[in-house]
Order: sequence, then C-alpha cells, then structure tokens
Amino acid sequence: MLQRSVLVSCCRHECTWHESLQKKRSTVCGGKRQEVTQSDRKQFCLKRTGGNMQIYFCGSIRGGRDDLQLYRRIVTELQRYGRVLSEHVADADLSDAGEDDPAEGDQAIHDRDVSWLRQSDVVVAEVTQPSLGVGYELGRVVDMKKKVLCLFRPSSGRRLSAMIRGAADGKCFMVKDYNEEDVEKVLEQFFSSLSRT
Repeated sequence: MLQRSVLVSCCRHECTWHESLQKKRSTVCGGKRQEVTQSDRKQFCLKRTGGNMQIYFCGSIRGGRDDLQLYRRIVTELQRYGRVLSEHVADADLSDAGEDDPAEGDQAIHDRDVSWLRQSDVVVAEVTQPSLGVGYELGRVVDMKKKVLCLFRPSSGRRLSAMIRGAADGKCFMVKDYNEEDVEKVLEQFFSSLSRT
C-alpha cells in the first residue's frame, strides 16, 4: 500500500503523519503508532504527558479588561485542545489592577509567566486590546521559536501594531484577523494546521 509520510514538528519529539491512498491515517509519536481518524486531527500528536498540549494564552490585564468575556470564551475553547497554563487571564475576579500581589511582587509574576511560556507547546494571543505585557510575552516566545497565533479584531476600530503584524511569517508566527463570532472556527483551523506542518 502506497503511503505518504510527513514529519510533524508540533511536539517536542519527532512525529510522523502517515496517510495512505485509502485515507486511513496513523501517527508514530514518541515511538508509538496510533490509528487516527479525520475527526481526530486536532488531537494529533499532542504532548506525551497526559496527552495534552500545553497552551499559553496571552490577553490584556493591566492594559484593560474590556475583552474579558471574549477571553473566557477563548480559554474555554483552548481547553478542548490541551491544558491552558495561563487560564487566570480569563478570570472575572482579575481586574485591570492585576493579580493580588504575591509576596515576591511583580518579579514573581514575571518569572512564573516566563516559566509557563517555556513549558508551552503553542501560544495564542488576543491582541486587539493593546498591552505592553502581551507584546513582551510575544517577543519572548519568538526567541523561543514557539508556534504563535495572534488574534485581532479589525471591527474594534484599532490598528494592530506593525511590530506584531510585521512579525507574521506564516509558519511559526501567525496573525489572524477575525470576527468574534468566528473565534471557535479560527482556533479549530489553527490547531488542525499544527498536524499538517
């Protein structure tokens, strides 16, 4: 049977996507072969530990909480694909004053979030509300060579920073203009694309 194999770089070890002419698919991920159906594509090649991808979500906190309801919706959707390390960004109790200061202050927040960025397999950022923190996080993950999806709503009347839009390379760093009602579809397309790259 003729098969096509594609090396997939969506996790920390090599994975191979096999596709036969009969559209049966399997993965070899971490040395284990698994049969995969078309509907399983979004679950393809998830992180070995617990079968969950580690996702870091970026959204404005001290820059403004106007998009809180949207953040909650995004985080809920992201949890379908894996573990959201920074789910507190969507917490309704978190105001634009930020987190209750831990004993160590802002440095502890910084160090924790950078640690989560390092642990993450992929980063999703809602960048419509300008935020220095989100911009800083995106700069760090570019250096870490992580897959990034930036979501921007042109309907907000804002213009996205050239430093974000200009960083898009179509491979590791992607910027997607979207409408709020399409957010689930946009995320599904992004996570499905991870299995094809």
